[in-house]
Amino acid sequence: MVLTYKSLFCWFLMTSALLMSSWFFVLRSTWLTHSVDFGFLPNSKLRYGSPLASESIIGGVSSNRNPRKCDSNKPILKVFMYDLPPEFHFSLLDWKSVGKSVWPDVSTEVPHYPGGLNLQHSIEYWLTMDLLNSEISKNLSGRVAKRVRNSREADVVFVPFFSSICYNRHSKLKPGQKKSTNVVLQEKLVSFLIAQKEWKRSFGKDHIVLAHHPNSLLEARMKLWPAMFVLSDFGRYPPTVANVEKDVIAPYMHVVRSYVDDSSDFGSRPTLLYFQGSIYRKDGGRIRQELYYMLKNETDVHFSFGTVQNDGIKQATNGMRASKFCLNIAGDTPSSNRLFDAIASHCVPVIISDEIELPYEDVLDYSEFCVFVRTSDSLKEGFLLNLVRNIGREEWTRMWSRLKEIEHFYEFRYPSQVNDAVQMIWQAIFRKVPAIKRQINKDMRFSQTGGLSESGLQSITVPRNFG
Repeated sequence: MVLTYKSLFCWFLMTSALLMSSWFFVLRSTWLTHSVDFGFLPNSKLRYGSPLASESIIGGVSSNRNPRKCDSNKPILKVFMYDLPPEFHFSLLDWKSVGKSVWPDVSTEVPHYPGGLNLQHSIEYWLTMDLLNSEISKNLSGRVAKRVRNSREADVVFVPFFSSICYNRHSKLKPGQKKSTNVVLQEKLVSFLIAQKEWKRSFGKDHIVLAHHPNSLLEARMKLWPAMFVLSDFGRYPPTVANVEKDVIAPYMHVVRSYVDDSSDFGSRPTLLYFQGSIYRKDGGRIRQELYYMLKNETDVHFSFGTVQNDGIKQATNGMRASKFCLNIAGDTPSSNRLFDAIASHCVPVIISDEIELPYEDVLDYSEFCVFVRTSDSLKEGFLLNLVRNIGREEWTRMWSRLKEIEHFYEFRYPSQVNDAVQMIWQAIFRKVPAIKRQINKDMRFSQTGGLSESGLQSITVPRNFG
């Protein structure tokens, strides 16, 4: 009997070993790296060496703390840009074209963008200028995007409509108009796009549409929703039209002056908590007035009404630089320019906005230089002040130092520089491309067996659960 048990045990061990060995050889034979060479695929660096997994694409902001490092061998995002008539872009800035020229010659002429609050939503201008510059620049080091003339070679298709300045300047009816210039241009844009072979080829999914001002593109957004929107937040969009999976959140351009050579410290900033701006807002912004009544009498808190008029920007610049913490509270929408003014001032942001989405948050940890407070907690008596007062010199200095490390991610420049706001936005778009390619390829599965006809692509419907 003992011999029988031993025999059975030995047989079990042998069969188990044989089974495990066979599975090992089967699995090894199916390993992807041994069976497929991705080198022959177009854009293989983009599809399989995604910058999402590469710290070098943003200079290592998450780990190696060398935010200005640049990988000169990183892949370039190929961008096809429509040659839209100037009425959609630079003519909105009062630029006059010469002859049949659609674009300014950026090697000799840089069209002026209007100042004041117009600047905070000026990303369409900076991205377009960067693409134009990519055609004349001999040095592409640190550049993420380059314009290509063949749409078949492109990773994305860029739509150069200056929607924010169009809203700011042309949303009101002029004498004799039945529709504002803002509405007319949006209607013309939709008609143009859905007639293009590039739109039909991808159903618009690889198109980049800029609508940074929350009220821009109000008429067109419901028809262009398959495209990737570049926005300031999702506050006035239903999730079926704009969402964090499909679209890109871009920073506002700050309006206060950058704090160059900041030698301040914890002790030299006498104001504990700073807020200056519109206090009485609608929607989610009602919290501002509630916090105002809670904090207005605190001796080390500055909480007051303010605008850009009457030296308002200068006052905000000086006030933020003299403060340890700066409040960023939800207004009519979840985001505001105040966050980026605080970053430029090295004033640690205290964010009270439950629905806020932040630029580059897939690669940047905002908790390293911001304090987040739930709206419900901020309205508890004493909660907010106790929280910030318990942040001591050492912790504040760590966040202040991190602000100085990452501030250039929010600086808009022309010509663009390594890892400034322009290049960071392109990188954010870059990281969306593999998902776009995947979805377009999935859409093509049945294109030869009764898929969408060309006539069916002429119109774009609103999602069924549009709310």
